[in-house]
Amino acid sequence: MYKLIGESVETTLALKPLVANSSHCEVVIAPVFTALKTVADRLEGSNIHVAAQDCAVQNDFGAHTGEVTPSMLKDAGCSHVIIGHSERRQYYGETDESVNRKTRAALGAGLTSIVCVGEHLAEREAENAESVVSGQLAGGLAGLTPDDMERIIIAYEPVWAIGTGKTATPEQAQEMHGHIRREVARSHGEKVADGIRILYGGSVKPDNIGELMAMADIDGALVGGASLEAESFAKIVNYRASA
Repeated sequence: MYKLIGESVETTLALKPLVANSSHCEVVIAPVFTALKTVADRLEGSNIHVAAQDCAVQNDFGAHTGEVTPSMLKDAGCSHVIIGHSERRQYYGETDESVNRKTRAALGAGLTSIVCVGEHLAEREAENAESVVSGQLAGGLAGLTPDDMERIIIAYEPVWAIGTGKTATPEQAQEMHGHIRREVARSHGEKVADGIRILYGGSVKPDNIGELMAMADIDGALVGGASLEAESFAKIVNYRASA
């Protein structure tokens, strides 16, 4: 929940030239709801995609005051939507069931879903991290076909490393990313698991992105605070050039 419309546009326009030649990855930004259409219009024809930070479980019009359907997000210029972010789970009652419903609705509207999973510190300290993430994957991806999974991106965000300045070591992140890929292989097959992108999210910064991306099963990053400034986000995108 950062930036008014003008500030969102200012950051977007500053970012555009900094990542214009970044063909090695897909660049996606997720402004607040009120800025989505304006930002998407300013990015038309560029290599930057737009995501919403959440969506409704429904994709049909009706009496659901305050909700925003995936089709409305698509209409506003979004290509992606973040679903099940830890803050939505922790503060707003998001469940694995609602993550699944939102994911299905988003896929039905033609959006790519960035589905978030991750454990709390107590769960990691109790050595339950993998079982917690396995449960989130099973619930959030339940009933999805291999074709559906082609439009799914998984983001692993250890809750204890978000906004705390703590970061999972590259080895800890790799261990969980490998576990996630094995779980996807078990539920949806090796082909899907080999092709799915798994992002790491948790205090990602320009000075740690390189060592994280060196891990075999880390395919990208879900960036929080460091994305609020165009220059720091661009350094993360272009980590190879700045290495």
